[in-house]
Amino acid sequence: MNPAVLPTPARRRGREIGILVAWRLGVAVPVVAVVATGVFLLAAWSPFDPIYQYFGAGVFSASDATIANAREQLGLNDSVWSQLGRWAGGLFAGDLGRSLSFRQPVSTVIAQRLPWTLLLVTLGLVVAVVLSLVAGVIAAWRQGGWVDRAVTAVGHTLEGLPPFVLALGAIAVFAVAWPVLPVAGLTDAGAAPTVDQVARHVVLPAVVLGISQMPWLVLHVRSSLLGALDEDHVTGARARGMPERTVVLRHALPTALLPFVTVLGNRLPEVVTGAVLVETVFSWPGIAAAVVTAALSVDFPLLAALTLLTTAAVLLGALLADVVVLLLDPRVTADG
Repeated sequence: MNPAVLPTPARRRGREIGILVAWRLGVAVPVVAVVATGVFLLAAWSPFDPIYQYFGAGVFSASDATIANAREQLGLNDSVWSQLGRWAGGLFAGDLGRSLSFRQPVSTVIAQRLPWTLLLVTLGLVVAVVLSLVAGVIAAWRQGGWVDRAVTAVGHTLEGLPPFVLALGAIAVFAVAWPVLPVAGLTDAGAAPTVDQVARHVVLPAVVLGISQMPWLVLHVRSSLLGALDEDHVTGARARGMPERTVVLRHALPTALLPFVTVLGNRLPEVVTGAVLVETVFSWPGIAAAVVTAALSVDFPLLAALTLLTTAAVLLGALLADVVVLLLDPRVTADG
């Protein structure tokens, strides 16, 4: 073969990434479809009647004709499979259906709430990553010292605490004992959602969400960095008389960060679950509140659409993590 037409390492890596993306997307489509369908059917077969949530307390004063007419208009008299087929057909046409609980198109409900959830999750991940890297590096660097023991003890302790416990603890400290930060809603009562208002109200939810995800990350950083410090290239850097700071930060840490990216991607399902709990406790107007409302109201279209969105986000996060590892480490191949 002519050496001029041999694929360069960059092209080979690009081809591997393309194959990985195509394979993951091919798998993701049936996975998302199966998950969304399963949730839709479970909700449809539940013993709760969505017409009661649709009318609320007014169902007791509504006439039988009014209730029957509402059932007909909402398609609740159709079979479960007919409802599923109608929802799936609308989905392919870009119509997610109409929410029974919010009495709005599902796309409108998601569009109004998704930006606030993305803001909270992004800030929470930033908090978790920054705290994990700083604490994990210091703990591994000073292995056996009091910082290392404290970081390890706190990490193992926080592993067993669900996010809502951390949220309630934060409320007890910052709203009761030391009232310095707001703990509910997007803004103060009646205030416009300005940058200042949103920034003050997002601090506690973001910090709680970040801390709830930090234990696994910080312990992994510490473990990976300890392993990297024993590798040959790090030992060689020390033998050449390089300062310890340079050895740790420029030689050992980049090696330890590669598996950290994978762990971060694998933690995305827990981040989503944690966001649901944190948003509920702090009355944050994100997707989580819609999930709870849809579940309690047996809102089939909204519940299925939110499940589809969450599943797609988790699969996309895992894919992005693997792509980043492929870009950073030439030793890793798309097939593992």
